Amino acid sequence: MSFSYQPLRYGSYPPWAHKLNNILEHLRKQLAACYHHIDEKRNVETFQMLKNLFEMIHIDNMKVLRALIYAKDDIQPLIDGSSKKRVHLDVLRRKNVLLLISGLDILNEELSIIEKIYKESRKDGARQYELVWVPIMDHSVQWSDTVNEKFNSMQSSMPWFTVYHPSVIKKPVIRFIKEVWHYRNKPILVVLDPQGKLVCPNAIYMMWIWGNNAFPFTILREESLWREETWRLELLVNGIDPVILNWIKEGKYIFLYGGDDIEWVRKFTNNARAVAQAARVPLEMFYVGKNNKTEKIRRLMMTITVNNLGYFLEDVTTIWFFWTRIESMLYSKIQLGKLDDHDPMMQEIKKLLSYDREGGWAVLSNGSNIVVNGHSTTILQALVEYELWKDQVPVKGFDLALEEHHKKIHGISHPCCRFDFPVTMGRIHETMKCPECNHTMEKFSTFLCCHDEVNPDMPF
Repeated sequence: MSFSYQPLRYGSYPPWAHKLNNILEHLRKQLAACYHHIDEKRNVETFQMLKNLFEMIHIDNMKVLRALIYAKDDIQPLIDGSSKKRVHLDVLRRKNVLLLISGLDILNEELSIIEKIYKESRKDGARQYELVWVPIMDHSVQWSDTVNEKFNSMQSSMPWFTVYHPSVIKKPVIRFIKEVWHYRNKPILVVLDPQGKLVCPNAIYMMWIWGNNAFPFTILREESLWREETWRLELLVNGIDPVILNWIKEGKYIFLYGGDDIEWVRKFTNNARAVAQAARVPLEMFYVGKNNKTEKIRRLMMTITVNNLGYFLEDVTTIWFFWTRIESMLYSKIQLGKLDDHDPMMQEIKKLLSYDREGGWAVLSNGSNIVVNGHSTTILQALVEYELWKDQVPVKGFDLALEEHHKKIHGISHPCCRFDFPVTMGRIHETMKCPECNHTMEKFSTFLCCHDEVNPDMPF
């Protein structure tokens, strides 16, 4: 009796094997779904815990910082920027803590100015506050060598505390930062007092405007600083160049101006000089560039130098800071919910920002006192028409005579007003009144590319 045996071919299994395989695959999917559900539930609970935590009173800030950064004791979650060593969260206990929250796309200019302000706060051994960089990364983005190199480079350049790796910041914390603190991929500066209480959801505007003078960076301090402010040249320049401060002390007439049209700059500076000479008044001019046009402004500054058209901000970072401060004045008021359409100072700031968007502008001051804030077209026309108002100079003074004639021109030709708010800003007013005519402005969605500094899209 003989038997023949033929082995099963690969993939040829009995029916019960297929059934078991299907059951196994189904169980795997169910298990994965369970794990996902558990993770989601934990994330929701952690998110709610964070919200509740900020409604409680604490004896120090440790519970809050642990919840935000890292809750366990198995690792040292921070790097000390001065020693470059890993440290525990205890170094922040009962300190005023400023959380600098950003992605890896934070601008070099932003870091440069923050570093300057931070180091000024450390003079004479003072330590008013501690600064901590909290890097926010999308957990779905692959951590490539390029991203790692970028992160390490940024982290090593920071003299303050940093979270040692973005993966330390968990998903529910990122959700909390985005939903509660309105983080929209643009740097924010969250301020916690020594007890971990939130005293300002974003002090970045305060820091840009007043630097360390805004300490302790609370909302109350921000409101107090605004009450003390007046519409003056120092508010705009904030010591960006000592030359301007010297002119103010000397009581000179000063034209602060900006724009990116070189022909207008030539006409404006030449006419301003001619008028000042004819009126026999000491007039100085200072060019501060234009917002978001770095390369074009560099070329324009070279032209100013070659043609000897006057002083200008030579450092691109300082130009960026000038415009960031002006924008921050508007954003600060919006954040405070006090964008008062009847506040004369805020109306002038809004005009300046609008004029910059719609061409160019010039501000005339008599020492510290700002007299004229005009669009490029109207201010140039007023200078060109000097013959029409020169007789008023001996009677009213150069500044008031120019102001009066400029008002006449401005009353006939109202330049359009425009404000652009990046979607990354977070909270934007639904409506805004025009600073010129007080009408409610139309609202548009805009896509903009200035072809200035083209960078490839980065995954962070």
